[in-house]
Amino acid sequence: LLYTIKFEQSIKSRMTTAGLNEENNESYRYLRSVGNQWQFNVEDLHPKMLSRLYKRFDTFDLDSDGKMEMDEILYWPDRMRQLVNATDEQVEKMREAVKVFFFNKGVDPVNGLLRENWVEANRVFAEAERERERRGEPSLIALLSNAYYDVLDDDGDGTVDIDELKTMMKAFDVPQEAAYTFFEKADTDKSGKLERDELVHLFRKFWMEPYDPQWDGVYAYKY
Repeated sequence: LLYTIKFEQSIKSRMTTAGLNEENNESYRYLRSVGNQWQFNVEDLHPKMLSRLYKRFDTFDLDSDGKMEMDEILYWPDRMRQLVNATDEQVEKMREAVKVFFFNKGVDPVNGLLRENWVEANRVFAEAERERERRGEPSLIALLSNAYYDVLDDDGDGTVDIDELKTMMKAFDVPQEAAYTFFEKADTDKSGKLERDELVHLFRKFWMEPYDPQWDGVYAYKY
């Protein structure tokens, strides 16, 4: 009974606490555990990055109730499953990577994540990724990117070509022409194929680093 009461109190605290902290956000919890006292300041964000992030939230918030929930997020890998020739093991690996990634981005499996906390959740996650990189720890961006990569690599040649990339754009309801702008920016060695590190690099540049206008057209200006 005592455990149940404490659990209910913890859930209530997570739902009512204004803003995010180490009590209700996994990335803040990680940062504090390693002595990093970084704190979010909305003034540090470019207005176009704010707009980009809110557009992303609204894409995931399928019922438009102002809260992103894990079931809504899993809609997208399930949608991709219908479009690719992937094994059940690969698809399940992708779903698990999505869960881990978005949990660390602040989407509580029970309570979800409110729209007003979404931007802060993204920025603290980005700082946690930088901290993991400094400490030589595995990247969660790479975890998610590699899981998608394995599913997208339809012909199993270890790379992603433009047609395979179009599948990702279709799965995430992004205009098909975005595959070309995305590919052009991601293919840094101009090999005509996307390698794992190139995909991770572009995701990091577009979503995690300070706003840079050179990346604006990556998703055909959807974000």
